[in-house]
Amino acid sequence: MPLKRVVIVPGNGAGDVERSNWYGWANKRINEIPDLSCALKNMPDPVTARESVWLPFMEKDLKCDEETLIIGHSSGAAAAMRYAETHKVFAIILVGAYTSHLGDENERESGYFSRPWEWEKIRANVEYILQFGSTDDPFLPWDEQQEVADGLKTDLHKYSDRGHFQNTAFPELIDAVNKLKTNS
Repeated sequence: MPLKRVVIVPGNGAGDVERSNWYGWANKRINEIPDLSCALKNMPDPVTARESVWLPFMEKDLKCDEETLIIGHSSGAAAAMRYAETHKVFAIILVGAYTSHLGDENERESGYFSRPWEWEKIRANVEYILQFGSTDDPFLPWDEQQEVADGLKTDLHKYSDRGHFQNTAFPELIDAVNKLKTNS
């Protein structure tokens, strides 16, 4: 299946996603790529980011399917991984991915961390898996980011100076999307 659609799933608490972090910037750049469309919408339940709310929204409203690349940031990365456990998608790009609730009550309530990760199912349902992580992330310990990389055998782009990837631009992400489009 060729890559036709990109969906950006933001981190929790993003508010107006068009004006948060690099999301709006990336959405605009991806929509400029020929034969590719990108969707970016404010998520329901944006603070707690409950799996029970976000995954159905990803399926029904964002229309994530076998021709879709899901770009998930932070809580959006957790959502992308859980979605791919039970749905076939073209690819996932995980930005600031992690594996536990980190002792945070809001993260615990999201539901993503209530059971073991099913790495094999995710790998079976996704053609390409890329990951962006930074050792200086103030919210995520590197060992959790590395656990995602090891479990999913991701194409890991490791940085030491990007924090939680909250800049307003993210050129390496656009390069990765272009590469996936070319290879599809």
